[in-house]
Amino acid sequence: MSVPTEAGEIPAYLWLPNGGTGPGLLLLQEIFGVSGYIQRRGAGLAAAGYVVLAPELYWRLDATGVDESAPSAIDDAMALATRLDWDAAVGDARAGLEHLCGRDEVRGGTGLIGFCLGGGLAFSVAAEDSPDVLVSYYGSAIPNLLHLAPQVNMPSLHHFGLADAYIDQAMVQRIRDAVTADGRPAEFEVYEGANHAFDNDDFMLYHPEASALAWQRTLDFLSRTLPT
Repeated sequence: MSVPTEAGEIPAYLWLPNGGTGPGLLLLQEIFGVSGYIQRRGAGLAAAGYVVLAPELYWRLDATGVDESAPSAIDDAMALATRLDWDAAVGDARAGLEHLCGRDEVRGGTGLIGFCLGGGLAFSVAAEDSPDVLVSYYGSAIPNLLHLAPQVNMPSLHHFGLADAYIDQAMVQRIRDAVTADGRPAEFEVYEGANHAFDNDDFMLYHPEASALAWQRTLDFLSRTLPT
């Protein structure tokens, strides 16, 4: 399937729950693209009762992503991510959310869930479009987006590892302070010993205990804030 924009059609993946309808979740990729891992997360969210849409955000680069298990995965993914036009990617994600909201299968609200690159993009989209919920896993761009925190007023859940090589503990605390300020309904979870991308079971930084706990917390949060 695809998502229409003024610049063309964004290739996208769609997963439907067993009942065919449910609340919508826009799933935003890591720097590796809509990889097998991201696709498994989409299928898992659909199994939990959600209509899930994952746009290919590298489409303007004529690329889909890289194999995160390859020795050169980080270098290859960073090369793609540095070529990504951030504002265009935010616009494409917003187009994905609009498309998702308009689908007949979506009943009962819409939310965002993003990982790494997608965690920051989801934060930006949430600030502009005010979806019903936001889930962000170690959003790599969030340190540069804290000025948007006052606009992220919906229930949100943020996951960070305390051994993140890209976002140190002092920055994690700054993010926590920003997203939870002024009584905003944000939940913030941290994981001892977990590095960046700890949820990706195809990547060398995978932390199975942190991944399992964060995923259960995500499903519990969604069941409370975006019930099926």
